[in-house]
Amino acid sequence: MIQRMKLWMMAAILVISGATVLTSCSKDDDKNKVVQPVTKEYFTLWNQCEALTALQNYVKDVTDPNSPNFIKVEDRIATFDMDGTFVGELYPTYFEYNMLEYRALDDPAYKNSAPEDVRETAQDIRDFVRNGKKLPDHFDMKHAYAAAKAYSGMTLAQFDAYVKAYAQQPANGFSGMTYGQSFYKPMLEVFDYLKDNGFTYYVVSGSDRFICRSLVESIGIEPNRVIGMDVKLHSTSQGTEAGVDYTMTQKEDLVRTDELIIKNLKTNKVLQISQEIGKVPVLSFGNSSGDCAMHNYCMGNKTYKTATFMLVADDDARDHADLAEGARREAKWREAGYHIISMKNDFKTIYGDGVVKTDFIFP
Repeated sequence: MIQRMKLWMMAAILVISGATVLTSCSKDDDKNKVVQPVTKEYFTLWNQCEALTALQNYVKDVTDPNSPNFIKVEDRIATFDMDGTFVGELYPTYFEYNMLEYRALDDPAYKNSAPEDVRETAQDIRDFVRNGKKLPDHFDMKHAYAAAKAYSGMTLAQFDAYVKAYAQQPANGFSGMTYGQSFYKPMLEVFDYLKDNGFTYYVVSGSDRFICRSLVESIGIEPNRVIGMDVKLHSTSQGTEAGVDYTMTQKEDLVRTDELIIKNLKTNKVLQISQEIGKVPVLSFGNSSGDCAMHNYCMGNKTYKTATFMLVADDDARDHADLAEGARREAKWREAGYHIISMKNDFKTIYGDGVVKTDFIFP
């Protein structure tokens, strides 16, 4: 006890004099500290599979400074389609199709004033979803023009709120999930993995850019990394005057118009990637023929090693899948040189715990 009191008194004297005190106890504590390396576990929601091995081997190779395939951080660009690639698509169809159907046929604030062609397009969707009727040829463009009209006059804030409100509805064909929660959980782990390995990823979707922005905000994707279908915007008091001749005031907002600029599918995706990103991707992820041009653009990168992945909807137990169509797509895409991600075989879960596939329910 006396010895311990002497140590305390010596320490107090040293502190008062401004000296640094290291007692025998603190030294022992430092010696006994074991610094454990922090290791992050990735892909907990995946089964070990061919596609995952291909992705990990690719990333390990191109991020190794000693590899001949090393890619500088600023050139590690990855592009992702949205619907059917990391957001549920078959519930019972694209989110933006479902929302237009609701807007034109059910929304009490709009349905009675909806233009005839918008109502007709929404009815095409309803007949397809509820009765299995084939959609008209080139329906993607018919929908794009109708959607431009259906939301014309909304400010960007109003449209964002509208999308988010609709996204809170229960996802038809599932229990335990809203539309806004319908992310493929294993694919979100891919974003995390790529980010931690110095990749910048972009959403390149055929859906409306501002719909995509509203949906992916909840998973932390910044709006400036979203490319999609676009309509022309105006300021609220601009009228018919050209933007080059008009100076908006501080009190004005931006509003959507009914003028379609671009439907972001197939080669249009490539054109938009070139214009907005300015670099050729080295990684590309998709799920449909609308993504093949984007994949081929990536694979044509003349500077760096590349990899492309197609997700196949082949799980009819946990999701709504057309197995025959999935098999046809898989064979075609393997031949094209794309890596195949099987939802059935590669994912431990699709939407997460508590989400169960159900029959579709209609009024």
